[in-house]
Amino acid sequence: MFDLGELQSLSPRDLLKVTHVFVTHTHMDHFIGFDTLIRIFLGREKELHIFGPPDFFDHVEGKLAGYTWNLVNEYQNDFKLRVTEVHPDRTLTRKYICKECFSPRGPVKKEPSSGVIYSEPSFYVEAVLLDHRVPCLGLSIVENFYVNIIKEGLRRLGLTVGPWINQFKQALYEKLALDSEFPVSWEEKGTAIKEKRFILGDLAEEIARISPGQKITYITDVIGSAENYEKIIDLAKDSDQLFIEAAFMDSDRETARKKHHLTAGEAGELAREAGAKQVTVFHFSPRYSHMAMELKKEAMDAFSDV
Repeated sequence: MFDLGELQSLSPRDLLKVTHVFVTHTHMDHFIGFDTLIRIFLGREKELHIFGPPDFFDHVEGKLAGYTWNLVNEYQNDFKLRVTEVHPDRTLTRKYICKECFSPRGPVKKEPSSGVIYSEPSFYVEAVLLDHRVPCLGLSIVENFYVNIIKEGLRRLGLTVGPWINQFKQALYEKLALDSEFPVSWEEKGTAIKEKRFILGDLAEEIARISPGQKITYITDVIGSAENYEKIIDLAKDSDQLFIEAAFMDSDRETARKKHHLTAGEAGELAREAGAKQVTVFHFSPRYSHMAMELKKEAMDAFSDV
């Protein structure tokens, strides 16, 4: 999840799927959902990873200090919160345990960072610190490649979908030897466990189509300065999808600069300069509550300008 605004439109089932949250900055409209998310996770055997800009520990601890935690020892399960501050050249990580009333546990873990702040075999997340009068993270999620499952291949092999599909994809993402044996097991008629064994590469040829991964970039709450321009274009370069704020019309550029936001024209220009394939503008100032189409048109005109 990128940012923690209002979360009421998401069901508890949706929120419980969240494992990692990347908060651009802690202005209220980007961080107010923190309480909602933590409330859903309380009493569950979960670990939530949450990333934010410098001084993020102070803001998280301030939120947690606003509540009384005298009942948390009654929970059977223990929720853990892992918080990471993103700095220009390093990350700092600290753990908070629910049953310990969210007191910080252990020393801060320090790791060098050249931009990638989180990675898994299938994707990674890049971040850059931008200027919004306070440090604000720009974010990109980049897939290494994508595994599409071919249903016809499953039928030919007499296989049923199940948890093994994720294990199969993980084996490909982790680049396990293609000549290694891969077991496939599934439940049939509620009780019987069926199993077949395959050579990983042979199975992949039958049921998988590998396609290039996508890159999605998220930019919000930044001033259109030369330094921000350079950083955003570098981060968003060749994005398949760029989500970027367009808070003001170009005619209000001076107001945008005073408030450290982008205009719609600047958003479109940045998307064009970055070579983004698609662009979606959002985060419009309330003064344009009936002018969404005008903001989008101004952004798209700048995006397509040659």
